[in-house]
Amino acid sequence: MQVTLLGTGDTTGTPTPGCDCDTCQEARDPGEETRRRLRDRGVDPSGGVERSRFSVHVRNERTGESLLVDASPDFRQQFLERDVDLPDEAVITHVHFDHLDGLGNAYRLLDDLPVHAANETDPLTDESVADTIRGKYDYLDRVTVHDHAPFESFEACGFDVTLVPVEHPPLVCYGVAIEDPETGAKLSLTGDTSYEIAERSREALAGADLLLAEALVPADLCEHHPLGGDHHDADGVPRTFGTKHMTREGALALAEELNAAETRLVHVAHFYPVEEAFAEPLAVDGERYRL
Repeated sequence: MQVTLLGTGDTTGTPTPGCDCDTCQEARDPGEETRRRLRDRGVDPSGGVERSRFSVHVRNERTGESLLVDASPDFRQQFLERDVDLPDEAVITHVHFDHLDGLGNAYRLLDDLPVHAANETDPLTDESVADTIRGKYDYLDRVTVHDHAPFESFEACGFDVTLVPVEHPPLVCYGVAIEDPETGAKLSLTGDTSYEIAERSREALAGADLLLAEALVPADLCEHHPLGGDHHDADGVPRTFGTKHMTREGALALAEELNAAETRLVHVAHFYPVEEAFAEPLAVDGERYRL
């Protein structure tokens, strides 16, 4: 299993258009320390640092197939910049635009793209993630939507894939567990979520060789959120930013609980202080892992 991080940013990405904060300026023109950090991860720093909207490419090296987790609006640029094949199948975690709207790229690029999504009805929209995708892309006959019940594994690109409910109010959202039945390798993604993930979902995500955990901001930024932070640890550190995203501290605490062999923090905003923004274990686009 080869995992390539195509997009590691939040809804505006880093650098954010029109923003001249220190972090965005460092992303555009990295200093030597940031360049060294990138080179250590196997990422070419010559074009700057990029955290485009979230997407992960998972290649099955046994079958030669490629699975895409979430379809970023930056789909085109991501596939131009990274040496990966176009996807054979896709999984969508939820219907926010930064995870879904890249599906339109299937037009004229792909002959057929099976898209897997949950069949659970969202009380807010009165339809499932699968229903929403089917309605939004009914004009694209190359996109075929397949409904799946949460916690019930299905086969995609030779992997066993499980959609795992997480907490991203007000919409339903899912983490994903991807396992190779031949090698035993496991990739887990938390999806967009607060720290308050149900025990059954934690069990499904646990024991991964690689965990991609959402970590929107550092915990101290909760003081700037109208709702503050939530799910505080014993020292009073908030593990949830507002109500629906994990803090860095929350993501790291979750990773420890899930006993992940390696953790990368993703869905990262440009609000991290510049001296922390590109430090470990905050991921950047282009990182690649073999499980």
